[in-house]
Amino acid sequence: MAKLSAQEIAKLKADIQFTEVLKDKTLQFRSTWGIFSPREIDAGTHLLLKHLDIKEDEIALDLGCGYGPIGLTIAACALKGEIHMVDKDFMAVEYANRNAELNGLNHAKAYLSNGLSNVPKDLQFTTVVSNVPAKVGKEMLSIMLHDIHAQLAPGGQLVVVTINGLRDYMKRNFKEVFGNYDKVKQGKDYTISRAVKE
Repeated sequence: MAKLSAQEIAKLKADIQFTEVLKDKTLQFRSTWGIFSPREIDAGTHLLLKHLDIKEDEIALDLGCGYGPIGLTIAACALKGEIHMVDKDFMAVEYANRNAELNGLNHAKAYLSNGLSNVPKDLQFTTVVSNVPAKVGKEMLSIMLHDIHAQLAPGGQLVVVTINGLRDYMKRNFKEVFGNYDKVKQGKDYTISRAVKE
């Protein structure tokens, strides 16, 4: 690894800034190295948003929000809604809140939570979304699915994007916890899965 000058290091430490059109909404993002996909919106998130139905009054939860692309897109489409974004990484939470402010989306807020551990228990969500990390681990996934089921309003949806390798695993677990599973879209690398609380 080549030794970088102080100037090059300072440049790396500066916020990464970009603008993206998601669901016909132009959003500005700032991010930093160490957060997932810092320079651009990743392909899985693009696929999820392309196939996500959003109502104007969603009470939504973005689980593992990163710097906020999914949660803030929902917020931009659901101006009468309330958007919660959670992540276990404090830098992700900080940038998600900054990006909410940057885009004037004051009905969206991010806070630290491992899964739904810090999400107020009285909240009933109409939509829960997640770009599930490939290395999530089956124990954490089980906890998350049961907690999501408990906090979804009747008729509420859980929509996730995973790598294709996790597709059958998600199908099995969605059916076990929710009693239903819908493969919304399968792309080259990612699958969008949906379950509804009946």
